[in-house]
Amino acid sequence: MMKKKSIPASKPFLILFLCQIISALDVPLDSKLLEELSQPPTITHQSPKDYIVDPRENIVIQCEAKGKPPPSFSWTRNGTHFDIDKDAQVTMKPNSGTLVVNIMNGGKAEAYEGVYQCTARNERGAAISNNIVIRPSRSPLWTKEKLEPHQVREGDSLVLHCRPPVGLPPPIIFWMDNAFQRLPQSERVSQGLNGDLYFSNVQPEDTREDYICYARFNHTQTIQQKQPISVKVFSTKPVTERQPVLLTPTGSTSTKVELRGNVLLLECIAAGLPTPVIRWIKEGGELPANRTFFENFKKTLKIIDVSEADSGNYKCIARNTLGSVHHVISVTVKAAPYWITAPRNLVLSPGEDGTLICRANGNPKPSISWLANGVPIAIAPEDPSRKVDGDTIIFSHVQERSSAVYQCNASNEYGYLLANAFVNVLAEPPRILTPANKLYQVIADSPALLDCAYFGSPKPEIEWFKGVKGSILRGNEYVFHDNGTLEIPVAQKDSTGTYTCVARNELGKIQNEVRLEIKDPTMIIKQPEYKVVQRYGQVSFECIIKHDSTLLPTVIWLKDNDELPDDERFLVGKDNLTIMNVTDKDDGTYTCIVNTTLDSVSASAVLTVVAAPPTPAIIYARPNPPFDLELTGQLERSIELSWIPGDENNSPITHFVIEYEDGLHEPGVWHYQTEVPGTQTTVQLKLSPYVNYSFRVVAVNKIGRSQPSEPSEQYLTKSASPDENPANVQGIGSEPDNLVITWESLKGFQSNGPGLQYKVSWRQKDVDDEWTSVIVANVSKYIVSGTPTFVPYEIKVQALNDLGYAPEPSEVIGHSGEDLPMVAPGNVQVHVINSTLAKVHWDPVPLKTVRGHLQGYKVYYWKVQSLSRRSRRHVEKNILTFRGNKTFGMLPGLEPYSSYKLNVRVVNGKGEGPASPDKLFKTPEGVPSSPSYLKITNPTLDSLTLEWGSPTHPNGVLTSYILKFQPINNTHELGPLVEIRIPANESSLILKNLNYSTRYKFYFNAQTSVGSGSQITEEAVTIMDEGKMAMASRQVDIATQGWFIGLMCAVALLILILLIVCFIRRNKGGKYPVKEKEDAHADPEIQPMKEDDGTFGEYSDAEDHKPLKKGSRTPSDRTVKKEDSDDSLVDYGEGVNGQFNEDGSFIGQYSGKKEKEPAEGNESSEAPSPVNAMNSFV
Repeated sequence: MMKKKSIPASKPFLILFLCQIISALDVPLDSKLLEELSQPPTITHQSPKDYIVDPRENIVIQCEAKGKPPPSFSWTRNGTHFDIDKDAQVTMKPNSGTLVVNIMNGGKAEAYEGVYQCTARNERGAAISNNIVIRPSRSPLWTKEKLEPHQVREGDSLVLHCRPPVGLPPPIIFWMDNAFQRLPQSERVSQGLNGDLYFSNVQPEDTREDYICYARFNHTQTIQQKQPISVKVFSTKPVTERQPVLLTPTGSTSTKVELRGNVLLLECIAAGLPTPVIRWIKEGGELPANRTFFENFKKTLKIIDVSEADSGNYKCIARNTLGSVHHVISVTVKAAPYWITAPRNLVLSPGEDGTLICRANGNPKPSISWLANGVPIAIAPEDPSRKVDGDTIIFSHVQERSSAVYQCNASNEYGYLLANAFVNVLAEPPRILTPANKLYQVIADSPALLDCAYFGSPKPEIEWFKGVKGSILRGNEYVFHDNGTLEIPVAQKDSTGTYTCVARNELGKIQNEVRLEIKDPTMIIKQPEYKVVQRYGQVSFECIIKHDSTLLPTVIWLKDNDELPDDERFLVGKDNLTIMNVTDKDDGTYTCIVNTTLDSVSASAVLTVVAAPPTPAIIYARPNPPFDLELTGQLERSIELSWIPGDENNSPITHFVIEYEDGLHEPGVWHYQTEVPGTQTTVQLKLSPYVNYSFRVVAVNKIGRSQPSEPSEQYLTKSASPDENPANVQGIGSEPDNLVITWESLKGFQSNGPGLQYKVSWRQKDVDDEWTSVIVANVSKYIVSGTPTFVPYEIKVQALNDLGYAPEPSEVIGHSGEDLPMVAPGNVQVHVINSTLAKVHWDPVPLKTVRGHLQGYKVYYWKVQSLSRRSRRHVEKNILTFRGNKTFGMLPGLEPYSSYKLNVRVVNGKGEGPASPDKLFKTPEGVPSSPSYLKITNPTLDSLTLEWGSPTHPNGVLTSYILKFQPINNTHELGPLVEIRIPANESSLILKNLNYSTRYKFYFNAQTSVGSGSQITEEAVTIMDEGKMAMASRQVDIATQGWFIGLMCAVALLILILLIVCFIRRNKGGKYPVKEKEDAHADPEIQPMKEDDGTFGEYSDAEDHKPLKKGSRTPSDRTVKKEDSDDSLVDYGEGVNGQFNEDGSFIGQYSGKKEKEPAEGNESSEAPSPVNAMNSFV
């Protein structure tokens, strides 16, 4: 008999009910199919019900819808048709119903106040939006009033009234002084919820004349200021202490009504001295945990997300050392309507039945009314297939003309809910969505799943054939799934071939072919083996594989389940791994993994590294494997295993490891069972039902593990119901209207018997619903469609087999799918910190509107225009993401003196919500960038022409340019700096009265009112006067030439050597017959020269033991001072006047003079010293 399963198998299609809501007919998520099917309109986006707009900006009333064919749009205003063609200020966006009212070009926001409703219509029906109430925000001025100074006695109480103007929305109140500093608040001084400033008791330091109340209207970004209030505290001694008295609320009791889901704020402020302390209690109950907060120094009790259970009497108690006072506030929590079951779209086939259910709750109980295509159902065209029964519409035997959009309105005095739900009746012939001739490849003995995704209305019947002319497939060897998939649980080689899927209904028939190929499994025919290797040795592991010839295997080696070390000692071959020069770090488990596109196998072996044995050495080795395994005492859940140990090989066995193989579910795979001490050779083993056991034993000593023993005989345990349920059960929606339940399937031996299945159960949390259950097999996922968006569900998955159920599973909490957030963050404020940085604030959106897990907020900001250039450019939006419930962030990298816009969006797991209204802000001026260029042209003897371009980024209004310049001499030293200020409208300048043939360095930058920008530098040279500067140029040029410097150094070195030789000869007392040679070979370089023509004078040497003094000169009268040379030949008896010796030698040049002698004309009685010449050159 043919098996029939009601749940999709492993590749299930994501099920979508048209317009993404569950219906009676499943429509697969196929884009081509959805484009072809007709669909009534669905409102996808609309403005909030209460829409407060900025009267200075254009009004955008959103209405977006989808349908097939695309819908047309119309609007009503205050209940009557709104003809937008007659109002020049109103336009409708193309392919959209969104209205734009042009306020910025002359329109008045007050003229467009009213109640608006959008209708989206096509041939299949009409959907309507909520009633959208448009109101412009208002920020009226403060009423003028005469404020009398407050004269208060120290210790008395005081209330400073704010009484702000009534705005829309209400303003935010805060107190500041004349210096715009917030007034400090404490347990003694604090601001009440009504904006008044309360003093429990006044102190002398409270005296001041600038208590100022401010009202901030966020929508219009305006702040109104009340006139300053003067307070004077006069002291009296002693100050009288007083027991507490409540300043607000008055009396002993009061009442408060709050709506479900809102924030409840209760306030008590007391007077007294000492300052009273406030405490809150709830009569007859506890304050709700995790939702209760105390603010304003515990004077305000805040309870978030209130419900009807929070109704009751709340007591505040004010106490000081003199007594106490209390006040009881009776709180009643009412509720605007909220959904219990919102109507869901129906997609039906002709002749089918269906229902629309609309259930809501509230306090008081809301009334339910129905509309059809936007018209009250009582006056709508009749449909014989439709019957209204209170909150339910029943459809019987529908036809295509029954298609329509129905609206359910649930309302009470606190609000209303409006939901659109369509009924779409489709008559469609079968379609097969799986690609033709799709190829499936499966490893032998594995399940094969052949898809046949289909659609049709009425739902088609599916049949499978093998081969072109084969007979219909039947029998237990096949499983037929409701989504059309054919499952072959154990595919064999003979399963290869072509399979034909046929889909037929009363409107037609279609077929599709797919191909199935069965591949041989990949196997490791020679596995790596356990190795023991000595340190610094070599080891090799083998991994020889066998695989299907059409599959390409890849082999990967791992060490300790991680990549091999990046070391050239590891050599990976085609079928082996070799490790050279083994170290202790190489010790570990090595795994060979073989992967193909269809399967994967692996095998591991342990490497043990030991030290080289001593000589002679005892040989230590891993033990020999145990043998003679025997099974005794067989029971349903236990058995006794015994064995005989192998040889220890000089290292005692520390323990035995027992492993088992399940020949029924995982043949060839060995699993760890238990281990026992090395002294034990029997063990009692616990068994699981429906397992074909074989056992083997491994002995372990300090050296390592033995080879496994030979397997024991097999033992098949009896079947039983499962002992455990699937683990890791989760429920996470993938679409706004579904819940995807997943779990970890039980392994084969955990099934405890044949026919393993799973019972999947779910129900909505906190709703009085029954469990919904379904039984599935061979899958680990089930999709629940048609769920409300992001609601919690209780989920459980229970295992069962042919013998019964597993124990009752535990419940887990999951959530249906997220949808895009509904509202935009409000109260967006921008604080510009400097010209490149701004801080943005926003109010968090209510969590119930997030419709998913809050991930954070995104700030979109972009530059509108530069205020200095007034030129627009391509808008490039920047995005910053702030994680979590953060309500502020910094915007870096802004351009100075520019106009920016930004908006804020809340983000959940599904995506982004609507953007807040664009917020315009401007950055102040900054310093400019450097001028775009600086060119120096037209050089003359005494002038240069400068031309420049304005900065690429002026970052403000340019006020001037600053030019600084200074000369540079030949040694690259800088001269005095000259500064010139140039008007901002100039772009060139002629500098005059410069020095000729001079290099100048220029520094040029622009200025705004903020300061100077970065500068640009250039260098230029005035023209040289060739006639006057020729000689100086040559002298300057030659003095800087390398060859000239080298020549002078060589000459100086030769003179130094000559001088040393002369000194050595003199110290020996010898004669110096050099006069004749000097006369015969007069050297012009050592002749006396005049100082006034740049020639060198005489030089007198210093004492012998002192170094020569560099740069010494003779006086102008060419006489030598005594102190210039105290070491002369007179000391050695060679004469006192320094005259010629009898052999004609000139010795006087080495004699020191006792007194000055005049020179005779240009001649000198003394020859110039070579030392003088040397020092002159040096």
